[in-house]
Amino acid sequence: MTTAPSTAPDEATKPPAPVPAKSARAGLRPLVLRLHFYAGVLVAPFLLVAALTGLLYAASFQAEKIVYDHELTVPVGDRELPVSEQVAAAREAHPEGTVSAVRPSPRADATTRVMLSGTPGVDPGHTLAVFVDPYTAEVRGALEQYGSTGALPLRTWIDEFHRDLHLGEPGRLYSEFAASWLWVIAGGGLVLWFSRRRALRRIRGAGGRRRTLALHGGVGVWAAAGLIFLSATGLTWSTYAGANIGELRASLGQETPSVSAEAAGEHAGHDAAGGASGDAAHGVGLDKVLSAARAEGLGDPVEIVPPADEGSAYVVRQIQRSWPEKQDSVAVDPASGEVTDVLRFDDYPVLAKLTRWGIDLHTGNLFGLVNQIALMALALTLILLILWGYRMWWQRGRGSAFGRPVPRGVWQQVPPYVLVPLLAAIAVLGYFVPLLGIPLAAFLAVDVVLGEVAHRRGRRTYGGDPAAR
Repeated sequence: MTTAPSTAPDEATKPPAPVPAKSARAGLRPLVLRLHFYAGVLVAPFLLVAALTGLLYAASFQAEKIVYDHELTVPVGDRELPVSEQVAAAREAHPEGTVSAVRPSPRADATTRVMLSGTPGVDPGHTLAVFVDPYTAEVRGALEQYGSTGALPLRTWIDEFHRDLHLGEPGRLYSEFAASWLWVIAGGGLVLWFSRRRALRRIRGAGGRRRTLALHGGVGVWAAAGLIFLSATGLTWSTYAGANIGELRASLGQETPSVSAEAAGEHAGHDAAGGASGDAAHGVGLDKVLSAARAEGLGDPVEIVPPADEGSAYVVRQIQRSWPEKQDSVAVDPASGEVTDVLRFDDYPVLAKLTRWGIDLHTGNLFGLVNQIALMALALTLILLILWGYRMWWQRGRGSAFGRPVPRGVWQQVPPYVLVPLLAAIAVLGYFVPLLGIPLAAFLAVDVVLGEVAHRRGRRTYGGDPAAR
C-alpha cells in the first residue's frame, strides 16, 4: 500500500498568484476598438456621401474652366479699356439690379467680371456675373455666381450638393456630422493599427478578412493625417461647431479683421454719388479708385466694392486664394480718391491666417491643380477605406449573421485614473462639437440599456479578445 506524499506546510498555505492588473494601454484598446467599429458602421454612409461629393467638387475647378471657357477667356488685345467703360458696357447689356462688385481682368487672356445683385431670377444669396472683354468691352455672357471664389453654376451646384445635399440649412447637419466623426474614426484607426503586433500587419500571403484588415489599416495609416485635416478644417465653417470655434477665436482676439469702410471727412458722401442709380460710379469713379489701390501695392486679382451708402468708402481687396495668398485690402474715399485705411494680410492674427490657409487647402484653392488632385486622391482613399471596412464587417460574421459587434462592457477594463479624465475630456469636446457629443451620448445610453437587457436574459458578455479584430 502506498501513501500519497504529504504536502509541505509552506506549500499548503501559499496564496494563489495574484492576477496582474491590466495596463491602461491594454484596457483602452478594446474601448477604442468598439468605438471605431460602431462609429465606422453608423457614420460611414454619411462619410461616403461626403467623399463622393467632395471628389466631384475637387474636379469641378478644372471642369468649370472647360465648360465656361467662352465667358472666362478672351483673345489677348493691345490695350485694356478703362474699367469704367467695361462696367458701362455690362450695365447697358444688363440694366437690372445694382453693381455689387467689379473684378477687373486678372490676366491678359481673362475677362472682367461685373457682379450684379438684386437681379430678377437670381438666387438672393448669389449674384449675376457679367463677363466683359477688357479690350473691346464686348459682353461675352452672364452667369449666376456664388461665393468669394466666384463659383459658376456647375461648381456652385456641386458645392451645395457637397455641403447640404441641396436641402438648405437642415442638410448641413449631414456634412457637420461626418466632419465631427471623421477625425475620431481616423484617430481610432491609428491607435488600433500601431497597437497590433507587426506580424499581423503583413498583406503578402494573407487572405480573407486578414488581408482586408491589412489593406484597410495600412492605407488608413497613410491617409489619416489628411482625413484628420479635412475633418478639422471642415468644422471651422460648420453650423454649430463652427459657431463655437468662432466664439473661441473672438474671445482670444483672433477674429479675421476687415478694413474700415467709413469715408473720411466731414462732408463725406455729399459729392460721392455721381453715377446713375445702380451703377458703380460714385465720386471719383472706379478708375481712380483702382489706381489708388495699385499705388498701395494691391496687385491682381482684386475686387472693387462700391460704397454701401453715402457715408461709406470704396473697398478694394485682393482675392487671390492660391499660394502665396494675396488678401490685402484698402478703403478709398469716393469724394477725394484718397486711401483712408489699409489692412495687410501680414497683420492678420495667427488663427485668422491658419483658418484662411486651412479653408483654402480644404477647398482645393491653395495649391491649384496639385491641391485638387491630392483632394481627389484622398476622397478616393476614403471611399476605399469605407468599402473595406464594410467588407470586414461582413467577413467577421458567423453563420447567417451579418457581422458581429465587439462585446460590450469593455469600458470596465479601463483603469479609473484613465477613464475619469477621458470622460471629462469627451464631455468638454462634445460641448464644443455637438454633433459628436450628442450622438456619442445617445450611443452610450443605448449601449448601456441593451447591455442591461442582455444581462437580465443571461446573455451578457464583456470585453472579448482584442486581438480578434
